[in-house]
Amino acid sequence: MSTFTLLFLAALAISLLLRFWLASRQLAHVRTHRATVPDSFAGRIPLEDHHKAADYTLTNTRIGMLALAWDSLLLLGWTLGGGLEWLDNQWGSAGLSPVATGTAVMLSAMVIMSLLDLPFSLYHTFVVEQRFGFNRSTPVLFFTDLVKHALLLFIIGGPLIALALWIMQASGALWWLYVWAVWITFTLVMFWAYPAIIAPLFNKFSPLQDEQLRQRIQALMDKCGFHSKGIFVMDGSKRSGHGNAYFTVFGNNKRIVFFDTLLESLEPAEIEAVLAHELGHFKLKHIQKRLLSTAALSLAALALLGWLAAEDWFYHGLGISQPSAWMALLLFMLAMPVFTFFLQPLMSLLSRKHEFEADAYAVQQSSGADLVHALVKMYRENASTLTPDPLYSAFHDSHPPAPVRIAHISGTMGT
Repeated sequence: MSTFTLLFLAALAISLLLRFWLASRQLAHVRTHRATVPDSFAGRIPLEDHHKAADYTLTNTRIGMLALAWDSLLLLGWTLGGGLEWLDNQWGSAGLSPVATGTAVMLSAMVIMSLLDLPFSLYHTFVVEQRFGFNRSTPVLFFTDLVKHALLLFIIGGPLIALALWIMQASGALWWLYVWAVWITFTLVMFWAYPAIIAPLFNKFSPLQDEQLRQRIQALMDKCGFHSKGIFVMDGSKRSGHGNAYFTVFGNNKRIVFFDTLLESLEPAEIEAVLAHELGHFKLKHIQKRLLSTAALSLAALALLGWLAAEDWFYHGLGISQPSAWMALLLFMLAMPVFTFFLQPLMSLLSRKHEFEADAYAVQQSSGADLVHALVKMYRENASTLTPDPLYSAFHDSHPPAPVRIAHISGTMGT
């Protein structure tokens, strides 16, 4: 057994033990605080809803532990168990060109991985979400979405993979730099294409009909210097009872999108406060900062892959006897999360910093009290736990825990 194999297995074991320990802490912490509503939410969230949020969190955490164990077994099966080697041999005997072979191997691996995870998706949607009153989807809609995602994978992902493999084959030692340029270009194009082309394949987007609310939102956007192409309502309720809102900011395709479930549950002033928070991300250039950090991290990752792809021990240590460009990409995508999980608290910390800043901006531009009321309603209606384990949350949550966030907004209002 090679040194790299031992390093990979050690990193996998340590990350698994850490994740299970964190999940166990989360289960214990939520169970301990299930009996009573936290003081900061007393009178605002009924005990029954607090129990529902706790039970929803406990259920999802337990299923997450099972999924983690399953995914780890699959990772070992794909790598040291010979799964990728077998798939590569099957396509290698088809007589295709190297680029076509690599594209076929990568696409088929992605499809098989999705199918192997399908039981968990089905259980989560039609058992867990159904039990807690969130599921609005049907089997027909669920599988129609799967087909659409598969078609997009082949139509968009296929040519992108083929282009990356061709660059790796034809561009010499600096191929990783050219692949990075292609990836960044693709990312920017998708920022534009997603709201205009891809999202409408899955949901219906209608202009906001409430004229008073539209004028209120428009006044806020004018105040914040955000020029939108439109304010739209998305029929999120056809799949889920969860509510949300988002906006797109790339090029001339800026738009505000509200889930219909959100509009049904919040008052106009609360909707304005939620939008003010989202506009805070725009005004404070959080999107650009995240894009730049993603570009820098992806460049570093591809530079690392450029080195690993030229080393036989990288392939042999993960169960591959015949090195190739597509195996380098697949092994890197599969193995890298094992080593980078330990960086998640840093990423969560940066994300929470942006959330605090956007909350502060919303208090300045709208009403802090309305933002608090909106968040409390969203916590209640989305069954978000009010009592996550702090350490588990530091690893897994991009947003601050509910009590911390509400206290921060209240403190901002007092300054």
